[in-house]
Amino acid sequence: MPLKTLFLNPPSFENFDGGASSRWPATREIESYWYPVWLAYPAGMLEGSRLLDAPPHHISAQETIEIAKSYEFLVLFTSTPGWTGDQKLAEAIKRANPSIRVAFVGPPVTTSPDRALNECEVIDFVCRREFDFSVVEYANGKPLDEILGISYRKDGKVVHNPDRPQVDNLDAMPWVTDIYARDMDVTKYNVPFLLHPYVSLYSTRGCPAQCTFCLWPQTLSGHAWRKRSTDDVAAEMAHAKQLFPHVKEFFFDDDTFNIQKARTIELCAKLKPLGLTWSCTSRVTTDRETLKAMREAGCRLLIVGYESGDPQILKNIKKGATVERARDFTRDCHELGLTIHGDFILGLPGETKESIRNTINFAKNLDVETIQVSIAHAYPGTEFYEFARENGFIINNGAMVDDQGHQLAHIEYPGLPTEYVLEMVHRFYDEYYFRPKAAWRVVSKAIVNRDLPRLYQEAKSFLKLRSQRNKIVKQKKEQKASDAAKPVSAEV
Repeated sequence: MPLKTLFLNPPSFENFDGGASSRWPATREIESYWYPVWLAYPAGMLEGSRLLDAPPHHISAQETIEIAKSYEFLVLFTSTPGWTGDQKLAEAIKRANPSIRVAFVGPPVTTSPDRALNECEVIDFVCRREFDFSVVEYANGKPLDEILGISYRKDGKVVHNPDRPQVDNLDAMPWVTDIYARDMDVTKYNVPFLLHPYVSLYSTRGCPAQCTFCLWPQTLSGHAWRKRSTDDVAAEMAHAKQLFPHVKEFFFDDDTFNIQKARTIELCAKLKPLGLTWSCTSRVTTDRETLKAMREAGCRLLIVGYESGDPQILKNIKKGATVERARDFTRDCHELGLTIHGDFILGLPGETKESIRNTINFAKNLDVETIQVSIAHAYPGTEFYEFARENGFIINNGAMVDDQGHQLAHIEYPGLPTEYVLEMVHRFYDEYYFRPKAAWRVVSKAIVNRDLPRLYQEAKSFLKLRSQRNKIVKQKKEQKASDAAKPVSAEV
């Protein structure tokens, strides 16, 4: 029997959508949770294991410590914003269960394995990049010095074993939906623009795109695009339909679901007979024929990373897309009846007040169903982080979130104060959603889907955070004005 293993997406800030589930870990404007898909794969390979996804199930740190007493091996998926709290939790678990072995996985321990092992003595080893087989081999008794892709301490020094090759045969991996059914309550997962309840999974790994800010391709899954066979994906979807008859929507959370036209169309032909409602991520480079096949196969919504409406910003971040192509893609989606949730980021390299205005106007012109506006975060291990660090643009000691896990602006360019970027995030939302057409679209959709109570709670959460952020902006402006008014002492 393998070690009795607990796979943990840890409790952190209240309502924190953290490392194992989110490429952009933070407490959202509206409470929402993605699935910890990465942890589900190795959990499906170890008999007697459990996947504990604490945040959406509202399991406290103390409850987690009690649960961990029954296990021999802890695999904790950490994130940059949650790193300090995750260390303290692991230490508390070790105090309560001194014999438990501890492994950390996730981007922070990939980019800084020495720091992780030196800062947290209770960690036995960390896994760099994909960790599925590294933790499974350890649980099955393989010695540390024989496991690829891990770092650990030996004789007072940190040892880095050779890298582990990426997983190529994705069809041989377990179906994550079986682990969801075994260990999780799918009704606890909510994303405002998806139907509720929903279930998400991957049909591919990796992303060939070179976006400088994107976390997972640069620190976890890599740029090599690997795909499951369309037969395997369709078979799991048919299985999931039986497992979760109450689920209203399935979501393919791939970095780039439809990047290969032939494969997408082939998969759509196999999904169509299942009669499912599904959604996915998409790049604006997807052509009309592919979009049409997706729509006919049951696709409802696309999450699209527009990021910016300024051509130079798109070049700076190596987006591989243009404003013109984004407009054509959006028009095709509108005409085909595909809903779009658009993602935008303020504070990317080269951002100015003018480029922010360009992006707001661009978004309003696109007029997609819903939007999310994020503050640019330079995560360690990304090209964006190196750019910001080398140019001295990182401030606040690199703090990305406040004491509740909400995003903070931690990149400041000359002539673009962080408080201005934070203020413009909410100006963006106001200008977009307080248009009569946009407001009515949201309300009418909630009426049709009988989701008015959900909409009410989401609006309450958003307005509460908006008020908190406005206070932060006001305080920063007052502090800067006060500092500017202080007399400069003469040198003696």
